[in-house]
Amino acid sequence: MSLLTAMYSSASGLNSTTDELSVVGDNIANSQTVGFKASRTDFADSMAQQITGEGEQGLGVRTLTVQQLMSQGAFTTTNQDTDVAIEGNGMFVLSGNYGGASGTFYTRNGQFVTDKNGYLVNQEGLRVQGMQADPNGNVSSGILGDLQVGNATAPAKPTDGITIEGNLDATATPTENADAATGYGGWDPTNASNTSNFSTSMVVYDSLGKPVQLNIYFCMNTSGDWDYHAVTDGANLTGGTAGTATEVATGELKFDTSGHLVSNTTSLNNFNPINATNPQPLTFNFGTGTAAGGTGLDGITQYASASAASFVTQAGFTSGSLSGLSIGSDGTITGAFTNGQSRVLGQLVIGNFAAPDQLSRVGGSLYRETNASGPATLGAPATADRGSISAGTLEQSNVDLSQEFINMIAAQREFEANSKTLTTADQLLSDLMMIHR
Repeated sequence: MSLLTAMYSSASGLNSTTDELSVVGDNIANSQTVGFKASRTDFADSMAQQITGEGEQGLGVRTLTVQQLMSQGAFTTTNQDTDVAIEGNGMFVLSGNYGGASGTFYTRNGQFVTDKNGYLVNQEGLRVQGMQADPNGNVSSGILGDLQVGNATAPAKPTDGITIEGNLDATATPTENADAATGYGGWDPTNASNTSNFSTSMVVYDSLGKPVQLNIYFCMNTSGDWDYHAVTDGANLTGGTAGTATEVATGELKFDTSGHLVSNTTSLNNFNPINATNPQPLTFNFGTGTAAGGTGLDGITQYASASAASFVTQAGFTSGSLSGLSIGSDGTITGAFTNGQSRVLGQLVIGNFAAPDQLSRVGGSLYRETNASGPATLGAPATADRGSISAGTLEQSNVDLSQEFINMIAAQREFEANSKTLTTADQLLSDLMMIHR
C-alpha cells in the first residue's frame, strides 16, 4: 500500500507541476499585454489516511487555485488622446458583447478609440461607460451610459458684447473743426476716415456664425466729449447696399478733467445681419464710468497721448468641429474645437471591488464580477478608494519575467523530482513482484 501511495503522490506532483508550468507559460506569453494581471498557482497537500499512533500519511499535492495578482503595472507614455491608465484601485467599465455573452465587463486596458458613431470603445468594440455631459458641458452625475464624445460639435455663438480698452487723445482736433478741409459737416459714415479722430476694427459673428467686419470710429466733439460709431458694409445687413458703409450702433463717451471715463450712453443699436436673427443687440463695454461707481480707468481713458486700442475683444464665435480630446485625472473628457472653444463632453467612471482578485477572467483583458468578488462600486475617478486617471499612458502587464523564469526552472526541477519518485516506486514494486521467483 505504501508503494502505491508513493506512486499516487508523485503522480499528483506531476499534475500540479504541469498546472504551474501552464500558469507560468500564460504569464510569459502575456508579458506585453496591456493591463494584463499575472497569476500564480497555489497548492495544498492531500491526505491519504491517519495511522493510529504513527501520525498522518499524505497522498501528495493538489492545485488549490490559480490566484490573480492585481498589483499595479508600470506606465508607458503613448501621447494618444484616448489612451488612459488607472493609477490606483479600480477598473474601467465596458458594455457590449464578448464571446457570445452580453453585459457589463471590466478591464485595466485603457486602449480606447472613438468608433464611426462617436462612441468611446475598446479594441473589441465594447463601449466605455461613463456620465454624459449636456450641450452646456454639465455632467449628468450618477447617470451611467455609453460615452458618445467623438461626434461633438461647437455651435455658433452670436456676438452680444464688445470690449475695448485704450486711450483717446485729449489734444485731438474736434471733428467739426475739420469741415473746411474735408468739405463735410462733422461725422459722415461714407467718409469715416476723414470725419473721425481714431478707429479700430474687429470681426463679430451673427446667429449663424457668419463673420462680419465691424469698424468702430471715435469722434471728438469737445474735450471730454466723444462719439463712437460702429459701421459695416451694407452687404452684411438686411436691406443694406453692398459697398455702402452703414452705421449700426452709436453712442457718447464723457470724460472728466482727469481723463477718467464718466459715462457711456448708447443712442443707436440696430445691427441686422442678413439671413440671421434680427435685430442682434450689441453691448459696448468701454469700462465702468465714475457715474456708475467705477474708477473710470478700466477701459477707455482720455489722456494727452496718442489714441490707441490696447485691448479689443468680442464674445461670439463661429461653429466648430471636434479637433481633439483631453482626459483629466478625474476622468473628465474635454473636447477642443476648431473655433477655439472647448467643452466638457463626459466623464469616465471606475468600478471598484472588495475582492478584485476573485473576478472572473473571460479573455480580451476583460473580467466579470462574481459572488466572491462582490459587486462593483461605481463612481468618478479619484473619489473614495478609486484610482485617478493618467491620460496619454497605458498600464503595462505586471508580469515579472525574471521571477517567471525562476518559477519555470523550479517547476522543471519539481517535475524531474516527482518523476524520479515515480520511477523509484515503480522499481521497488517490480522488485517486490519478483520475490516469489
